[in-house]
Parts: sequence; structure tokens; C-alpha cells
Amino acid sequence: MQITFETKPYPTLETEALVTYIFEGDDPIQARVADIDRAAGGLLKKLATSGELTGKTLEFTLLHAPAGLKAERLLLIGAGKRDQFNVATLRKIAGAAARSLKAKSVKNFAFLANGGLSPEDTAQAIAEGLIAGDFETDKYKTDKKADKRIDSVAMVGFSDSEKPAAEKGLTRGQIIADSQNFTRDLVNEPSNKLTPRVLAEKAEAMAKEAGLAVDILDEKRIADLKMGALLSVAQGSVEPPRVIVVTYTPAKAKSDAPVIGLVGKAVTFDTGGISIKPADGMEKMKYDMAGGATMLGVMRALAALKPNVKVIGVVPATENMPGGKAQKPGDIQTAMSGKTIEVLNTDAEGRLILADAITYAKQLGATHLVDAATLTGAIVVALANINVGVFGSADQSWTDKLLASARATGEKMWQLPMDDEYREFIKGSFADIQNIGTGKGGGSITGAWFIREFAGDTPWIHLDIAGTAWNDDAKPWLAKGPTGVSLRTLVHLVSTF
Repeated sequence: MQITFETKPYPTLETEALVTYIFEGDDPIQARVADIDRAAGGLLKKLATSGELTGKTLEFTLLHAPAGLKAERLLLIGAGKRDQFNVATLRKIAGAAARSLKAKSVKNFAFLANGGLSPEDTAQAIAEGLIAGDFETDKYKTDKKADKRIDSVAMVGFSDSEKPAAEKGLTRGQIIADSQNFTRDLVNEPSNKLTPRVLAEKAEAMAKEAGLAVDILDEKRIADLKMGALLSVAQGSVEPPRVIVVTYTPAKAKSDAPVIGLVGKAVTFDTGGISIKPADGMEKMKYDMAGGATMLGVMRALAALKPNVKVIGVVPATENMPGGKAQKPGDIQTAMSGKTIEVLNTDAEGRLILADAITYAKQLGATHLVDAATLTGAIVVALANINVGVFGSADQSWTDKLLASARATGEKMWQLPMDDEYREFIKGSFADIQNIGTGKGGGSITGAWFIREFAGDTPWIHLDIAGTAWNDDAKPWLAKGPTGVSLRTLVHLVSTF
């Protein structure tokens, strides 16, 4: 999809469709939509008066051969209440427009900005929405319809004085959305096509193309580093594990800037191990590497955006299988840090591989940590598929900074408690700690506490994306399948330094 700016007046554009948005209220026909209405002889006003055009969020009104426009169609999409309008709303509108028009075999259209945000934020949100909305999860289908595609979109409605800021937003939006789709493509791969070794190969290719430093640890180096927690998960599979390390080093790092470690869980398929999962829904467990894929996508975006802070991405990759050599409930493992772990449930494996990856990120020089993982079903019980679960260390300022980035990018995240009482739930009987809690409930919190044991005093944040990394059903603005959640927040977080 090619996205460009168009300087011609939008009424004169000869395009398959002109898209814009309207706000909910007593009179939704405002701003540029009012100009379109006058050219159309008051038709939009009549539709609003009849209640057919209200401006409610994602309400669609499609008009063919609109009077006063050279566009073949006019698509009006509701933006909701003006005081609640934000980048997330506009991103959804743009994505929904792309998906709706693509389904109608429209290949080229124009998107008219209609206020509500700064020119930079407007262009960035539109670009992100269009590119993310255009992504399909039909890679392995043989009956793809070639006529269902968007070739080009023209952004209109920016003045000459607004255009420099809008161009900046467009460029940033394209980088972020392309990286989000890179992440989604990885997550969508079936486990027979994406083993730990293949993931490492794809990460290495991406890093080299983007100009990032990359180091792939094979099973021998992992063993030499005594990553016992990671190896314990991997030992049940014939597929060897990998640790992927991708590093972005700025040309001129700020002297007082932290070194940020981004750690992502990448279990390329999770059967649960000996504590095997039910068959129903197990096919979805190819997505258990979404945290790792997200961090690789973030690193890809950072390479192009070039922030002034060093970032180290560490992605432990393995399968969790019930083979003859698989670890068993009751086994005691020694992590890279030297801490001993009693494995009570082999399906609580993500925290094990993150333990060693976090230790290694610290060894590589990370001073501030964020990990992302499809860690627990408990987070789905707590927050459904709406909010990412956020857990932090004692350094609340680091967590607050991430939450501010989430609000700025329109990603829903919610911080959960990390009271010391929850730490008692993972206190080991026969080892230092155990990998699941003994108390009833609080499973996402005890999982976070386990990881925090290895972060130690380093400022640390854990993102549990188990409920938000995958859409079970298609949304008007996004295809069914992987979402790329938290990538935008993390890119924004790094960019604030």
C-alpha cells in the first residue's frame, strides 16, 4: 500500500472513494463535512435529522456518486464524542475504512482529515490504521482473491503549514505499523514453519537488514551460560532452543540515559509439557511466542526511528513438549542466577525461560527492564481481552513512564498489585522458589512475582499479553489473529528518552 499526501482540493479528486469521519452530537455535520453537505444539497443534514447518520463510533454510511464530489463514493465513519476522540479511535477508523473498502474491491481512495488531533498525530494514526488494517492472515490459503487489495491511499485536508508535521507523522506511522505487521506475521506462523531455530534465522535476517547488532546463542552456549531454567523447558523437545540478542546502539547516546532491556517470551509451541494442556484450543498455542515477536518488532522500529538510548532485546526461544526427556512436576532446576526452582507445573514454563533471559539481559548491561509474555490464563480472567496486565517493581516511576506511553498511544493497559504477601505464594518447600503459587487465585500476580525474583533491584516491568495478543474474531479494523499489542507503547517509551 502506498500512502501519499494530495494537495488538490478534495472535491476535485477523482478517486474510487473519499473517506472521512464525523463526531457524535446534536449536529454531526460540522467542519469539512458541512462543506461536503452544502455541495451535496443538504443530503447529509437530512440523514442526520432522520437518525441515519449519528456519528456513533464506527457507524458506517456509504453514499454512491455523491453530489459535489468527483469521488465515486463517500464513506462517512462515526468517530464518537469529540471530547473522547484520540489516536486509538482514529487508528480504528482508518483500519476499518481500509478493510471495508478492500472487501468491496476498492483499490484506491482518499482519506480526509477532519480535525480532532494535531496534524502529526492525525497522519500517524491514519497511517498506522491503514497499514495494520490491510494485513491479512491468509498467507497459507490458496484461494486468495487478487482483486481484494488496496494499492494506494491519498491523505488530504492538510494545509501547507501543517504538511511538514503531517509528513513526520506519516513516516513514523509507517515504520511502526510495518513493524507491528512484522510481529503479527511471526506470531501467525504455525509451529511446523517457525521453530526456535527458524525464529532465530528470521530475527538475524531482520537485524542485519535493519542495521542492528545480533547474536544468536545456540544450545551449547546456553548450556555454557548455565541457563538451567531455559534448558529445563527445552529438554522435552527434539528442537534445540535459541536465545536471540538484538542490540540497538545510538550514534550519540545521552549520558544520563538508561540501557533498556526488552525481554520477550518465545515458546514457539506450548503443549504444556508433562502437565499437558487440553486438546481444545491447543492449536492457538503457536502464539505463545508473541512476547518475543513483539520485542523483535520493537527493535526493528527503533532501528529506523533512531532514539538516543541503547536498547538490548533478549528473546529466549524454545518449544514446550512432553517428550521422553521432558522435565516432570517435582523436578528442581537451577537458573542462570543460581536460584533454585521447584517445578510444580510444567505448563508454567514461560516464567522459567524469562528468568534466565532477564538474568542475561542484566549481564549484558541493561539497567531498566521490560518483559512481555503470553504468560497466564489468569490475566484473561482478570482483564479479558481488553487490557494488558502491567506489573512493576518497587520503582513505580519506571512503571508510570510506561503507563503514560500506553495512554499516549491509545493502548489499554492496567496495573495490578504486587504486594509482598503474594511473594509468599511462590516460596519453595524444597527449593528457593516454586513456579506456581500455592494460594488460591492471583495466578497472574504470582507469575509476575516469579519473574521479579530474577529482576532483583533493577527497575522492571512485566506485561502479561495473554488476553490481548490474539483476536479470536476479526474486528472491523483488524483481522482475526495476532494483534501486535504493546509494540506501540514500547516504541513510545524508548522514544521519550
